Amino acid sequence: MITPSEVIEYLYCPRFIYFMHCLNIPQHEDRRFKVLKGREVHQRREKENQDYLRKKIGVTKKEVGIYLASPSLRVRGIVDEVLTLEDGTMAPLDYKYTEANEVVYRTHRVQVVLYGLLIEEAYRTAVTRGYVAYIRGSSQLYEVNIDVGARQEANGIVDDIFAIIETGYHPQRTPYRVRCVDCCYKNICV
Repeated sequence: MITPSEVIEYLYCPRFIYFMHCLNIPQHEDRRFKVLKGREVHQRREKENQDYLRKKIGVTKKEVGIYLASPSLRVRGIVDEVLTLEDGTMAPLDYKYTEANEVVYRTHRVQVVLYGLLIEEAYRTAVTRGYVAYIRGSSQLYEVNIDVGARQEANGIVDDIFAIIETGYHPQRTPYRVRCVDCCYKNICV
């Protein structure tokens, strides 16, 4: 199984999957400032405001730091918050230590959709939306639609990742060269 975090890596640059899973070269993300800061924020959020429910979006109950896995989806991960909503549906909420940019980044949107699919399968309850909270700077909450198109996109990305892992295919690198500047694999990526 893969994690939604690995999906983010793939969307950032498909070669991350090749280096991590085919060549077994770790990226040592635990040495990067943003990763460390993000983990610190997640740990703090789990301890603070445990009873706080986001009434504005109709939350009636929340569970924090829930591990879910699905062999059929081939995905596993820890959902920051599993929300139960007034209308009887459920939704994932994912915290991002990043500044809001008026839109939900594709990487974060796909990650939330995958968490939604995990919740739907584990709790056997409808999931039609999820949320991303950008908490750097002023905190902003964005809704993500989990419709048929979003589900197909997320499942297609998981299929693409497993195609790389299972065949050892060396994919093209990202077309956005600026991403290579801070990449942990830049010295071995040809």
